[in-house]
Amino acid sequence: MRFLDRIDKDAIGALLDRDEYFWLDLDRPGEEEVDILGELFHFHPLALEDLRKKGQRPKLEDFGDYMFLVYYAAGDPDDGAAIHLEEVHAFIGGGYLVTAHDGVCGALDEARKRLEALPPSSEQFVVYRVLDTLTDTFFPLLEALEERLEQLDEEIFNAPSPDHLQPLTELRSDLVQVGRVATPQRDMLARHIDDILQIPGLEADSRNYFRDVYDHAIRISDQIDAYRDLLIGSRDAYLSVTSNRLNEITKQLTVIATIFLPLSFVVGFFGQNFKWMVERMTTLTEFLVLGGGTMVVSLVILLVWLRRSSYA
Repeated sequence: MRFLDRIDKDAIGALLDRDEYFWLDLDRPGEEEVDILGELFHFHPLALEDLRKKGQRPKLEDFGDYMFLVYYAAGDPDDGAAIHLEEVHAFIGGGYLVTAHDGVCGALDEARKRLEALPPSSEQFVVYRVLDTLTDTFFPLLEALEERLEQLDEEIFNAPSPDHLQPLTELRSDLVQVGRVATPQRDMLARHIDDILQIPGLEADSRNYFRDVYDHAIRISDQIDAYRDLLIGSRDAYLSVTSNRLNEITKQLTVIATIFLPLSFVVGFFGQNFKWMVERMTTLTEFLVLGGGTMVVSLVILLVWLRRSSYA
């Protein structure tokens, strides 16, 4: 198998004439390069139009002698960095594999190194190796998301804080972003694995390998769904713990207010200028006995009532 990283008309033309399988990998192809691809391979204008556009949904379109694929890989997860998904466009034919992407794609570099170390037994194995490597890039990303989720869970249960709302929102956004490509890729593989195997010129000896790619896609999708459920549980736990703390604070304030309520009443009552009290409460002893005694009695009655209410 030949590997090319730039468009060489003579070399590509010779490979096509000899029907020698090759892999052409392009980094940020421009308009001129896309037009040359159309001339050399006779790609459909709609496929070339899709090649120029980015941010597409994963898909596989059949054009008879070849297929156009939109597939995603996950970039290396960095601490605190945003999720980075690498969009890869590919033309899969019986005598060639053409891939295009923006920037360095580590997954494709790794796939090429594996193929160079262990030459493929067939053209289908090359396609499998590329899809398998692109798919497996999601596992390290999911492990990083799981670590973030576990750490966030621990912090919420130990010391919940409003500062946890932003990490919860960011984690939810990351899971949604990954799920938007992982789930369609799983469904696409489920529908079109047999279509890839039927491309004219590809040797049909890798069916089990493609099933392995589909199995990995299912695992990725299931993990994302599980993490979403865990994230919902973390959010509910945060709201529950916060609500419990608020209830405790409200309870304490209610007890304090209840204790001071009869005291306020007694103080307000004796603060009135009744003739009887003005004439008879002429000494400190009388004031302490009548005024302070009334407050003590009211507190005792209140405490007895609260205790009986708590056991009721």
